[in-house]
Amino acid sequence: MKKSIEIILMSSLVLFLAADSLAERRAAQPVEFKKIAGGLFEILGGQGARGGAYIGDNAVLIIDAKMSRKSVEEVIQGIRQMTDKPIQYLVNTHSDGDHVQGNRYFPKTVTFIAHENCRNDFFQPDRRGNPSQWNQPELSPFVPALTFRDKMDIYLGSKKVELWYFGVGHTTGDIVIYFPEEKTAFLGDQIFLTRPQLIHSHKGGNSFQHVKTLTRMLETLDAEKFCSGHSEMTDRSGIRKLIAQMKERQDKVKALLKKGKSPEEIKGGFEENEARLIETICNEIQEASR
Repeated sequence: MKKSIEIILMSSLVLFLAADSLAERRAAQPVEFKKIAGGLFEILGGQGARGGAYIGDNAVLIIDAKMSRKSVEEVIQGIRQMTDKPIQYLVNTHSDGDHVQGNRYFPKTVTFIAHENCRNDFFQPDRRGNPSQWNQPELSPFVPALTFRDKMDIYLGSKKVELWYFGVGHTTGDIVIYFPEEKTAFLGDQIFLTRPQLIHSHKGGNSFQHVKTLTRMLETLDAEKFCSGHSEMTDRSGIRKLIAQMKERQDKVKALLKKGKSPEEIKGGFEENEARLIETICNEIQEASR
């Protein structure tokens, strides 16, 4: 009996150390700049979501901020290895922590930009009701100071960057950063390719509006490449596929609700990793019918 307990304890320790080692390797993954075209790069690795960097004629624009001081230092170091132009702008695609926590580690000379709804989200309690740390006065220099409602153009010398708001989706404050010369758009968390779409209902996100927002984006922009916060780059067909998948889920949920199925029963008819999204769709349909 004692020997069996020892074996179990040793096995548990091995699994714990293996998991801990994996976490360390993931955390230690260095920041990497992946060139898209010209002065446009994806920023991979580090702690936090994927982002981007654009080296213009006279300045640098960063897309999203990682999470830790170390990761931000690696981002700045990577920029300095490519250019001595100042980092002038940092655009937050939305307010999730893995995209904005690192704002505080950039120089105070950087201008932080976001949609007006995104800035408002900075100050709201989290889904558990905890007060936002961004209400602390010492963090005010790192909250977006420049906001827009529908569209904003930024010029880095002759290089144009377009910021677009197409509507509610993942949250109410997600934007698209479009580089017309490179025909490349950064979407933050508006698309997930390796897992079901995440919709933050507590931030006003809505799956039905998300479909409309992505559709409106495709109708407006002639982008050929789409970068996201958590997936590899995709193309227009990849976006259309995501839209079709969301519509298919929504139609299936509508039909099952009409048959009198409960949300729990409905979730059982989908993959386990879809449960959160399916529950969101159920809630949206039920609220719309009240």
